[in-house]
Amino acid sequence: MRKQISFLVVGGTGSLLRHVTVPISFIYGGIVVFLAVFFGIGYILYDYANIQRSLLAKTALERKTFLQQEEIADQRKQIQRFAAKINLLKAEFQRLSDFEKRIRTIANLEKEDDQEGFFGIGGFMEEDLNTEIALEKSHNELIRRMHEQTGSLEVAALDQKDNFENLCDFLEQQIIKMGSTPTIWPTRGYISSAFGYRKSPFTGLRDFHKGLDIAARIGTPIKATAHGEVTFAGKKGSYGNLVVIDHGHGMVTRYAHMDTIAVKRGDSVKRGNIIGEVGNTGRSTGSHLHYEVHLNGVPVNPQRYILN
Repeated sequence: MRKQISFLVVGGTGSLLRHVTVPISFIYGGIVVFLAVFFGIGYILYDYANIQRSLLAKTALERKTFLQQEEIADQRKQIQRFAAKINLLKAEFQRLSDFEKRIRTIANLEKEDDQEGFFGIGGFMEEDLNTEIALEKSHNELIRRMHEQTGSLEVAALDQKDNFENLCDFLEQQIIKMGSTPTIWPTRGYISSAFGYRKSPFTGLRDFHKGLDIAARIGTPIKATAHGEVTFAGKKGSYGNLVVIDHGHGMVTRYAHMDTIAVKRGDSVKRGNIIGEVGNTGRSTGSHLHYEVHLNGVPVNPQRYILN
């Protein structure tokens, strides 16, 4: 016997309209359908929420990936710029090396054989880095070459530093030596007797004249021809009033027949300083300066050193 549920449908005025009978299986079926629809909608909403979360996660991942790609691209550009700077630095080092060679040539100073080579002994300038290379394919290779060349540049910098320090030391010594070299005329006048063999004005015989006679009026200023220290200042036999200056490096100058002496023994003098005046003292036939240059104790021709 089928189970049924009866319902009384009442009108609006409270009067009984009709009697309705519904099978209980129909009610159970409706409940099942309702529950199915309810859970179906819930599942759909849950699935939609998961899809939304997935979409948000995907969007965030895509954004992160985009930013990473931009960062990678920027890093690659920085690598290329750094590679270009390495190339420029190498070019600057090469110019410095060429400049050093020119200075050494002018100074007549050669490098040691084991100093040749820009990037080490017997080395050569490495090929420039290719800044247009496709980094997607050769990123690691470019990084490796950059690392190698920065190491080479570090070695080259130290080597160049040593080279320039040695060159500066040499040039400083040359400056000191030049300052000690008698390169100017000691007084104004004309040469009355040159360096070398001549007929003696006193004996008429051939003798060796160890200096340069410069005829000038008494009182004409006499200048030190180089930096040095006065080692003698006073009367000395046939030289008359004499000043001797030691310039170092084996170089000594003598100034004889002076009228007055303006320096004393132990004084330091610079090239161009007044040390006295032209005179006619000692064994002399007229007012003049007898000027001698000695190198390592041997008299040499003063005119070989005069530049002005």
